[in-house]
Amino acid sequence: MAERTVYEGRVVGLRIETVEFADGSRSEREIVHHPGAVAIVALDGNEVVLVRQHRAPAQRILLEIPAGTRDPRPDGTVEDPALTATRELAEETGLRAATWRHLATFWTAPGFATETMDLYLATDLATAGDGQAAEDERIAVERVNWRRAVEMVDEGEIADAKSIVGILWLARLMERGAIDQGGAAHGERAPSREPWPPPGGDGRARDRTGPGA
Repeated sequence: MAERTVYEGRVVGLRIETVEFADGSRSEREIVHHPGAVAIVALDGNEVVLVRQHRAPAQRILLEIPAGTRDPRPDGTVEDPALTATRELAEETGLRAATWRHLATFWTAPGFATETMDLYLATDLATAGDGQAAEDERIAVERVNWRRAVEMVDEGEIADAKSIVGILWLARLMERGAIDQGGAAHGERAPSREPWPPPGGDGRARDRTGPGA
């Protein structure tokens, strides 16, 4: 059906799309087009690595798991989420992870936006040495025991959707014994040379060493 661009920004675009229903009636939808993003549950022993930063739309400082937007490429494609995850973890926390696990892919706001988010678990952390937040970001890194992070979700102190999803997912893994007290995931598969995440992946949990290996 018909589509027109109302706004094209650095990160998002706003389009008006006309949709037709089964009965032949039509309606307009305002759709925000977004290249997609990643979020990382970075676990160091029993501590979750979080970032505290001001969010202009929320008009407040939020405590979140590290995250970032996938970079659009000149050919119209977007950056592989595994590469985005590696970069964002280093930039926002100054850390790198030897072991990565893709936990899920989910829509952030399917009522009006095309953005999907890939959620990763990052363990076996070490100093990256090249971490530096973007010039327009002011970030403070904090470490919180994962059980305390769950409490902060319950108390509303952590009120960011992706962080709630990531922390509660981590809690489920910890309670099932899928991650030992040292922060290593059980049952990890040997590294492979297959694309990561696989093209058209279904978002189910997968383990490997290095998201882009």
